[in-house]
Amino acid sequence: MFAATRAEGRAALVGYLPAGYPDADTSVALFRAMVEGGCDLVEVGMPFSDPVLDGPVIQDAQQASLAAGFSARKLITLVESVTAAGGRAVVMTYFNPVMAYGVDAFARDLASAGGAGVITPDLIVDEAGPWRSAMDAAGLAPIFLVAPSTGPERIALTAGATRGFLYAASTMGVTGARDQVSSAAPGLVARCRELTDLPIGVGLGVRTGRQAAEIASYADAVIVGSAFVSIAKAADNGAVGAARAVAALAEELADGVRTPTPAGDVA
Repeated sequence: MFAATRAEGRAALVGYLPAGYPDADTSVALFRAMVEGGCDLVEVGMPFSDPVLDGPVIQDAQQASLAAGFSARKLITLVESVTAAGGRAVVMTYFNPVMAYGVDAFARDLASAGGAGVITPDLIVDEAGPWRSAMDAAGLAPIFLVAPSTGPERIALTAGATRGFLYAASTMGVTGARDQVSSAAPGLVARCRELTDLPIGVGLGVRTGRQAAEIASYADAVIVGSAFVSIAKAADNGAVGAARAVAALAEELADGVRTPTPAGDVA
């Protein structure tokens, strides 16, 4: 995917939604809307009772999904629906649900569903040996995170254990759309580029096409989550309206990654 987006001279657009939100059927429609709206990759979030990286918007959505009976098995089915719609999917999950499912079984079933990789925000690379082995056996990419506080040795260690792309969290806080992109993000990406050739995706805080354009001027991927949840929740006309709103936001963000604009040039 990154070879293709680089050939087009642009960053990739990555859209996140919690699986099963607001209900199983609507969730399938929302992921399809993100694909059709222009997301190059979607993150299928595993609902979890203690999502420490996520802010109130995504926490509430995950709780709604769990209350509606969503499960890890249903997540695999949802990934299959993304693949069938012509999209590419990675799963973003805390590690407890993976252990409960079974590490090897989760990797095997996700690969069978067409998944490309797994982002594990609470699993440090030092303790990820068995997980990385399971991912390698299944042909999946283990994706780990770095933050503005991550030093050079940890960036090199994390990048060395990552495949696909390196996830650069732009702030030290939790997820949530913000009015301005973090000023720490360009420096973090620059420090990563000194230590790895992996594509680098920047997430946390993006909600507009203008912000996507700003990040696309220095990163290989722009990752958007809370903004998709918020616009789906606020939409009128039920599942149809939510899908339309999600597709419209994806189109705006897709335009943004195709028109990279350094921060100082934003009007």
